[in-house]
This record gives sequence, C-alpha cells and structure tokens, in this order.
Amino acid sequence: MSNNKLFVGNLSFDTTETDLQNTFAAQGTVLEVNLLMDRDSGRPRGFGFVTMSTPEEAQAAIGALNGSSIDGRALTVNVAKPREERSGGGYGSGGGRREYGGARNRD
Repeated sequence: MSNNKLFVGNLSFDTTETDLQNTFAAQGTVLEVNLLMDRDSGRPRGFGFVTMSTPEEAQAAIGALNGSSIDGRALTVNVAKPREERSGGGYGSGGGRREYGGARNRD
C-alpha cells in the first residue's frame, strides 16, 4: 500500500474541501480530498484525508503543512493509517457491538 494518503486533523469547522485542495496543491498534485462529516448533524468532524499523487509529494506536504495554520487552527498532518488496523481485537473484545444482529438464542 502506498503512503501518499494523508490524515489531516484539527481542522476548523469552517474549513472546506476546496480550502484543503488549495492548501495541499502547493505541495504537489492532489488526487482526492475527503472531509469527514458527522452523520447526524451534517457538520464537519474536524478531520479529513488528502491523497497526493506520490509518496514524495505526501512527505513534502507533511513537512510543509504539519503545524501550519488554516482558519486559525494548527493542522496535524501525517500519513494515514490503513483502516484495517482498527479491527484487530487489540482493544479488548469490542463491547456490545456484536449484538446488533438481534438476540442470540442457543439451545
């Protein structure tokens, strides 16, 4: 897996995908910008992902933009971790999420 996808955190709720696109374009070619929104409120969640065209451009963006300010907030920019790492069972058993499928009746 390539490491040209970046996690961008500590975003202002006023920051748009266009703002991120323009900011990161100074470091290279931006392939994709994904600003995560809260499902219930529709408001931004304060973080997103930017995919650069090469790992070198991604590293340049980290060096130039990590700690820089957009809309009065100091950005956190680093290589995005693969999503698969979240479901490894390393955080205990996972609580009650298994019960969404309905009650289990085993005789």
